[in-house]
Amino acid sequence: MKKYALPIGLWLVFEAIAVALWLATDDFFYFWNFTYIGSCIAIGLVLYQKKVRFARQIVQFTVGLYMLVYLGILSRENMQLEGFWYYLFLGVFQAAVIHYAVAKIFGPLLFGRGWCGYACWTAMVLDLLPYKVPKEPRKRLGWIRYIMFALSLTFVGSLFLLRVPGLDNILFWSFLIGNAAYYVVGISLAFAFRDNRAFCKYICPITVFLKPASYFALVRIRVDETKCVSCGDCKKVCPMNVDMTNNARSRVNGTECILCNSCVDACPKGALRM
Repeated sequence: MKKYALPIGLWLVFEAIAVALWLATDDFFYFWNFTYIGSCIAIGLVLYQKKVRFARQIVQFTVGLYMLVYLGILSRENMQLEGFWYYLFLGVFQAAVIHYAVAKIFGPLLFGRGWCGYACWTAMVLDLLPYKVPKEPRKRLGWIRYIMFALSLTFVGSLFLLRVPGLDNILFWSFLIGNAAYYVVGISLAFAFRDNRAFCKYICPITVFLKPASYFALVRIRVDETKCVSCGDCKKVCPMNVDMTNNARSRVNGTECILCNSCVDACPKGALRM
């Protein structure tokens, strides 16, 4: 049973959130929403522990498509950063605000950037591209994400300041156009830099929320330094260029870890674990 402590623990956290939001809002949707997401993640982790191939990708598509197609397109909820600003400015604690609070602002204190590894609908496509392991050194382009963050805030803030009518419709179309742009830019960067996760490293504005809390994440990849032989295999396979050879929170690119477990699988000494 101890083997399944992590998936069961994460499922219980999501279930607690589901029940709390259901009771607080009197809206059964929140119970269904977080139960579904928590169950998908828990099942995916169990499948991974059972050595099922593509376990993480299964979670990516079950959660990512649910949020992109059902919530975003069919339910017309902008789950991108613009949707967060929109509901925040309205003073409404629902939809994207709840999603960001759980998955990207406070949640990373528990599971770091697990969202990026298991639920992001942009990354679920990028991870299918041929450059799973970066072929070139990491570039100093991370500052672009802050510009994207500011542009998103400015865009939605301007709509409110100018009292533009039909904001719901504008936000829906911005969701569609924004996602299409993310895919085009993400795929283009992957081939240009020979790195599937180039978009995540340099462009994605959501990482501005994710990085600070991820520094303190409870669930993280740890190394048993008594087993580590410094062979470097973990560094070679990490899609986010994280140095897994020590447990310091200040380790190189430590807040970038997406808990994909590539390093765990590659370690010849079994020195790494999540």
